[in-house]
Amino acid sequence: MSSPGVKLKPSDYVHLHNHTQYSLLDGLTKVPALIDRIKEMGMGSVAMTDHGTMSGTIEFYKAANAGGIKPIIGMEAYVAPRAHEDRDPAYDRQYFHLIIPAIKI
Repeated sequence: MSSPGVKLKPSDYVHLHNHTQYSLLDGLTKVPALIDRIKEMGMGSVAMTDHGTMSGTIEFYKAANAGGIKPIIGMEAYVAPRAHEDRDPAYDRQYFHLIIPAIKI
């Protein structure tokens, strides 16, 4: 939400939750296409938060830097209510996702 009289620019917005082709069965976006789209929209930064993997980190980092876009590297982790080896459907059916960005300050 902006204050009255304040006009937001595309560079004021950052996509912080994006899946690429490295999110198996969930992501479709190829890293170079993501960077091209972010540049086309006039944004200066974007995050990659694939499901349970950081396999595309190097490709994403290099493509973003080459395109003049600030990369925000992260991951979407799965959070189980109990231990990871618990498999009782009565207790362990529900799971949660947690977005973990790594931001350089």
